[in-house]
Amino acid sequence: MNKQFLCILFFFISMLVYAQDKSKSVLKPFKIGFLYNYGSNENFIFDDPDYTYTSNTYKLQAFYNLGNWKNVDFDLIVQPQVQFLKHQLINEQYITPDQADYLKKRIAFTASKKMNLYGLEFGFASKIKLTQELNLQGTISLGFSYIDTRSERLAKGFTFIENFSIGLSHQIYEHSFLYIGSNFGHVSNLNFQKPNDGYNILGLEIGYSYLLF
Repeated sequence: MNKQFLCILFFFISMLVYAQDKSKSVLKPFKIGFLYNYGSNENFIFDDPDYTYTSNTYKLQAFYNLGNWKNVDFDLIVQPQVQFLKHQLINEQYITPDQADYLKKRIAFTASKKMNLYGLEFGFASKIKLTQELNLQGTISLGFSYIDTRSERLAKGFTFIENFSIGLSHQIYEHSFLYIGSNFGHVSNLNFQKPNDGYNILGLEIGYSYLLF
C-alpha cells in the first residue's frame, strides 16, 4: 500500500508541475462543479459481515486541463469535500480478548455511530468522446482528510482517501454538463495510527459542472 501511495502521489505531483509549466493560468479552472456520492460496504463486491458503513459525500470541484493525447482529454480535478458517515460494528468478536479493555470496546464500538470526514482530494481524469455531447470519463484520485470519530477499524485523526470512478459526462446545455457514475473508495491512514483496517465502499455518484470558458 505504501509503495502504491508513493507512486500515485509522485504521478499527481508530476502532472501538476507539467500543467504549471504549460500554462500561466494554471490556477484558474476552466470548469467548476458539484458532485454527490452515496457509498456503502454492503454490496456485491464487499459486504463485510463484521460491520456496516455508509457514506454521503458532497464535493466541490475545480477542473484544470492537462492536455490531450489522440482522442483522450486529461484533467486535474481539485475536490474539497465533506463526508457524513454512519458506522456500526456487527460482530463483537472482531474485538479480540488480547486487546486492552476489550469488553468496554465491544460495548462502545457496537453502538451505531455518526462520523464526519473532511478532506481535499486530487483526481486525474481521462475523457473519451463517444458522441458530440457524451464522454466516457475515468478518474483516479487521492486525498488527505480528517475523520472526527474513532472506530474499531480506524483511528480518529489524519487519513487518506483513495477513489476510482467511472461514468458518463453529458453536455446538457452549451456550458452545462451532467455526470453519472460509480466509484470504488477506500479510507485508511497508512499505519500512521492504530487501528488501520480502513473502509471500502462501492458508490453511485451524480454531478453537475459548468464551463467557464
